[in-house]
Amino acid sequence: MKVIFLEDVRGKGKRGEIKNVPDGYAQNFLIKNGKAKEASKQAMSELKGQKRAEQRHEDEEIASAKMIKNKLEADNTVVEITAKAGTDGRLFGSIPSKQIATALDKQYQIKLDKRKIELPEPIRVAGYTNVPVKLYTDVTATIRVHVTEA
Repeated sequence: MKVIFLEDVRGKGKRGEIKNVPDGYAQNFLIKNGKAKEASKQAMSELKGQKRAEQRHEDEEIASAKMIKNKLEADNTVVEITAKAGTDGRLFGSIPSKQIATALDKQYQIKLDKRKIELPEPIRVAGYTNVPVKLYTDVTATIRVHVTEA
């Protein structure tokens, strides 16, 4: 029996796949538990429509990520952050990605999730630092963070 998987089933198929499975397995387990549905013509056309909608949504996300990247890199965006520091330029504490995200929002009105800022470890020295920001799987921007002594 041909079925369309509605969710991932380990060892059998992934969500959105169409596969032939034994009739009993399909009726008694997959369809009964809502993990798959029978692959009728109507169900196949629904699946194609869903895939097109998902592709459109993904294209929109990529476009918005590229727009944000252009905004971050074209304007010579420098995020200014002040922190207490000692005489040798080392900070008392550190600057985490959350603080960079809030400063970017206040200064440039660009809202970014702190998890998108790929800071391997918090900034602990005053001065300029290049920080990569992963906006989407293939779209990465770089922002400059300037930490000044307060």
